[in-house]
Amino acid sequence: MLESLRGLGYTTATALADIIDNSIGADATEVDVQFHWDGPNSWIRVVDNGTGMNDAELETAMRLGAKDPRAGRHATDLGRFGMGLKTASFSQARRLTVASRRADQGTVCLRWDLDRLAEGIAGGWPLFEGPHPGSEGVVFPVEAMSHGTIVVWECMDRVVTQGFVAQDMIDLADAVERHLAMTFHRLFDGSGSLLVLRINGRKVQPWDPFMLGHPGKAMESTEMRLLNATGLNVQAHVLPHRDMLSALELERAAGPAGWTSQQGFYIYRNRRLLVAGGWLGLGERGRLWTRDEAHRLARIRLDIPNSADAEWKINILKSTASPPLRLRSQLQRIASDTRDRARTVFAHRGRLLPSAGGKAGGMPDLWDAVKTRKGTSYRISREHDLVASLLDRAGPLKPDMLALLRLVEESVPVQRIWLDTAEDRDTPSTGFTAAKEDDVRQPLSALFRALVIHSGLTEEEARERLLRTHPFERYPALVADLTLKDIPSK
Repeated sequence: MLESLRGLGYTTATALADIIDNSIGADATEVDVQFHWDGPNSWIRVVDNGTGMNDAELETAMRLGAKDPRAGRHATDLGRFGMGLKTASFSQARRLTVASRRADQGTVCLRWDLDRLAEGIAGGWPLFEGPHPGSEGVVFPVEAMSHGTIVVWECMDRVVTQGFVAQDMIDLADAVERHLAMTFHRLFDGSGSLLVLRINGRKVQPWDPFMLGHPGKAMESTEMRLLNATGLNVQAHVLPHRDMLSALELERAAGPAGWTSQQGFYIYRNRRLLVAGGWLGLGERGRLWTRDEAHRLARIRLDIPNSADAEWKINILKSTASPPLRLRSQLQRIASDTRDRARTVFAHRGRLLPSAGGKAGGMPDLWDAVKTRKGTSYRISREHDLVASLLDRAGPLKPDMLALLRLVEESVPVQRIWLDTAEDRDTPSTGFTAAKEDDVRQPLSALFRALVIHSGLTEEEARERLLRTHPFERYPALVADLTLKDIPSK
């Protein structure tokens, strides 16, 4: 049975998160994870300063199925099955040693050894006292602690496989750090942090999926409560477009799995992240939503109480969830609104609304989307001030100019743009994002002249309108310098 339980599907990161859950449940405020490389004798150790365990409590903790998942639990309890310590550890290692001590009590230490268990000693389940001979130094720090627990993994056959080298251990520690920074970010984020987490002595910095408080965010809703669901809260977020982020912000906000994979619902229990992204099997018009580029900026925080584990079908790995049928319509409405807003921001490169019409005070978009039964086509707006000005002044060339516009409209490489976007996992560069100021000045001057000469605006009105027009709102200094006398007539 134990050999079968090793195949539940833990990664090293998710397994360590389960061990840390136990530390948090024991009121630990500091947890230290250490990766030690020594070839096949490598080990991983987790040390916490929690309340610790006495002999009877440790024996219970080492027993499989120590809890009934149907039993009531403390509101802050992160466990459910009483299996996490064992299944998480056995998924990575064949030897599990746990040493612990309560305040003013002696140290207790028990060890599971799957190799010894396989020997079938007396047909029983031998649970050994003390560390494995030669491993005393790994467990020794517990003696210097006033209270706390140490968990040690040895014989890590699922980690140190053939070809695994020291650099792989370093890379593994980095991957674990990224996962734990995401999983526990709400427990050590801000001045009221409940936990200090270190990996190889380095403090783990929280990863906030929602970029709380960022001025470029298009949406950060108030916290909502679902009807007929006690203790269940939702908050919707639409992250800033990449054009509004620095290179460092863009890289960090992508998260461990990347922008597209990190979209969707983030389900928390007691501020501990269970599910990071995905649309929970929701959708519209008979089709399930998938993680796609257009909705990559949508992230929704969902808090559930631990009393809802069974109803939400939280699995033993704390990695999957399924919303109850009675709540799906409410979640679908929230998600649909968030996805729509995210798609608008994605399509307009950070602007909540296109600049068309007088509401925004800017010029109309150059491109119009025209939807018909045959699909969506894209047309150059004849209402755009510069286009209208050129057509008015075209004279006998007007038919040729209209023909050129139609040719451009009919040859936009939509499929190629879409494929390039999907393959590169990023949006193509537009809006003068990579242009020098001199490259921006010429079209800006042409637009300014069209607004003053053709549209009849004053120079001040024209400058004001350009400051409200994408992408020229990013160049206020260039707009402020515009004056008709410096622009040669043509």
